[in-house]
This record gives sequence, C-alpha cells and structure tokens, in this order.
Amino acid sequence: MKKLLAMLLALCMVLALTACGGQTATNPTPQPEDDQPADDGTVTISLWTYPIGDWTDETTVKSFIADFNAVHPEIKVNVEYLDYTNGDDKVNTAIEGGNAPDIIMEGPERLIANWGAKGLMLDLADMVPEGTYDGVLGSCTNANGAVYELPVCMTAHCMAINLEVFEEADALQYIDLESHTWTTEDFFQAVQAVYDAGYPYVGTVFCGGQGGDQGTRALVTNLYGGTYANPEHTAYTYASEENAQALAALCAQDGITFDPSIVASDEIQNFVNGTFQMAFCWNATQEVNNADALDFDVYPMAFPAEDGVPSLQGGIWGYGVFDNHDEARAEAAKTFIRYLTEDDAVYAKVVEATHFQPVRDVDGVYEGNELMAEYALMNPLMGDYYQITKGWTTARTEWWNMLQRVGASDGSVETILAELQAAQDAANAAAEAE
Repeated sequence: MKKLLAMLLALCMVLALTACGGQTATNPTPQPEDDQPADDGTVTISLWTYPIGDWTDETTVKSFIADFNAVHPEIKVNVEYLDYTNGDDKVNTAIEGGNAPDIIMEGPERLIANWGAKGLMLDLADMVPEGTYDGVLGSCTNANGAVYELPVCMTAHCMAINLEVFEEADALQYIDLESHTWTTEDFFQAVQAVYDAGYPYVGTVFCGGQGGDQGTRALVTNLYGGTYANPEHTAYTYASEENAQALAALCAQDGITFDPSIVASDEIQNFVNGTFQMAFCWNATQEVNNADALDFDVYPMAFPAEDGVPSLQGGIWGYGVFDNHDEARAEAAKTFIRYLTEDDAVYAKVVEATHFQPVRDVDGVYEGNELMAEYALMNPLMGDYYQITKGWTTARTEWWNMLQRVGASDGSVETILAELQAAQDAANAAAEAE
C-alpha cells in the first residue's frame, strides 16, 4: 500500500512539473515594456548623448522629442545621459552585451576612429544636408567614404585673455583687435608686459591629465609652425624642432608656468577668478557657463602664430547610428535625425542647444547674439582634425606626461626634443598596433 501511494505521489509531481514546464515554454517571462516589440506599429529607439551643451538637459531634450512625436507619433525615443567619466564604459558594455543604443551623440574620435573603425556604425552618407562644410564632413568620413557621424555642430577652440588687465598693462598694442589674432613675437611681448605689470601668473601650461589638452597642443604647435600628426592621419609628428623651440620658449618666459597638478577645468576656474590672466582652454561655451562668476571682460583670442594665421584645434559633434541589425529601428533612428537636421528652423534650435556653431550656413542661429558672433570669427581658422589618427588614446596620455617632464627639465631644446621623441615613438607604436 505504501509503495502504491508513493508511486501515485511521484506521478502527481511529474504531471505538475510537466505542466509548469509547458507553461514556461509557451509564456516566457515578460521583458520590460520599453523593450517589447509593439503590435501597433510603434517603434522604440534609444538615444544616448554625451554632455554637449544642453543635450544632457532633460527638459531641453524632451522638448525636441515632443515636437518630433507631434509629427511621428509612431516612434518612441528613450534617452540615456552620459558623462565623460564613465560614458565610454557604459557604451562599450552595452555593445558587448548586444544592447548598443540606436543613436549616439558625440564626436569623430569615438564615432569614426573607434566604433566606426570596428564596423559597428551605419553609413549616413545619404543623409548629409546640402551645404555642410567640406572640412567638417571630411572629418566625419572614414577612408572608404562612409559617413559614420552626421555632423551637427562645431567649434574652433581658442584661448582668452582678461581684457582689463591687458589694457592696464598696455599689452593690447600687441593684439590685432579686429581679427583677434597675434604673432608669436607679439604674444611673448604681451605676456612680458602683463608680468611686468605685477601679475606673476599670466598663463599656465596645465598638464595634470588629458582634460582640455587641445589647448596645450594648439599653443605648442602654432607658435613656430609645428604639427601634431601627418595629413593622412597615419602617424604622429610632434617630435620636431619647431615644437621643441616652442616649448623651450614657454619654459623661459616670465609669467608662464608648467603645472602638473591641474587640468583644464582648474585652469578655467583660475582664469575666471582672476588668478590667471589668460586661458589656453576656452570657447564660447566656457564664457556662457561662467557668465555669473566673471567680473571682467573676456576677450577671445586665436593662438599665436609666427605669421599671425593659426591652425586652431576644433571640436565636431553629431549623431551616429549603431548597426543593431534591426531595420525598423535603424530607419526610425534615421527619421529622428532627419527631423533634427534637415529643416533649417529646427536645426537652428538644435545647434543653439549645443552652445556651439552650425556646420552649414543657416539663418536664425543665435540671431542677435553678439557673443556667439564674436566667437564665430574663430571658425574659419579651424585646422586639421587629427584626433581621428590611430593610437589617439596613447598619444593624448603621452602628450601630457611629456609636458610634465618638460616642465621639470632644464628647458633646453635638446632635452625637450628628446622628450618629444620618446612620447611620439610611444604614440606611433600604439597607432601601428591598432
């Protein structure tokens, strides 16, 4: 009897387990609502954006999405806001997990030289609006002609001076106040004049990390006509007599210091509070963001060059679309990007939200804004966008470490050239390894 009861109990358990197993197979655990395919024709896409102006301000971004949904209610856009501390880790983790975002907003260093070079991005060449500046578009295009970034905005990074201090020191005589440019000779004379007027910290070569290093690169390479990379973006070229001469001149100049304890954000703070009289990492966004703290007139300046015509380091930002092997999502992502970039009125608002400049001539952007008009004078001076050279991460690290060693050296051209060569060799080795 006990054996019969045991057999019956075992049979009941098997039937119960079979029923549960059948239920699991036919009714999988529901996914989160946003990830479920819609049966009403709605497509859900994701936009991940790095901190580019107000494109990490939820109110601003939701406003663009609401306007878009008034025209395209069939496309839902979810947003993830990234930062430069761990944003790359989040994106790379998502890629490895097969959950890359549909749209990402950033620059060519990531979209072209990184994810695009790995074959992860879709070609957007057929979406480029007419009139997009050739130089900008070229920086968003890979060697095979694929446009992995649809450029939206740009800036030519510049430097800035405390106009009142320079006027007090009678240093404005060394500046072309119409074009905001100066020669190398005039730059050093101006620094000396400000120093002699009682300001010991005129400018500082910050080198505590890579933050804002576009400023130190532009300063060094422009002074005596040096370069950072070759035109083909296949190798780094900053170990030159010209760049060694520039660094030696900076080491010898009164009022210019090398500080391994600060990065660009610290330099900007010290410029804004009046400790430094010039900043090497500056653009219109910095002036807008620090407007409440500034109690002096900021005067944007191009970096000094021997002939007074510099090649400025620039920034470009735009949209890329990851290839997630989903045609409906890819087309929805492209539809959203077209909405933001094709119509001039909408595009003007998009650009203004970035706090940067447009990448094509368009009416209505920053209309009546004198500050943005002043900074727009820098755009024609934008030079080669060499940040897409392979080995870029290593090249940046080697640069600021080199500056630290130069600042602690005897300041001779020979010593500096050796430091430049060591840094360049390491950068080129990294480029060849990619």
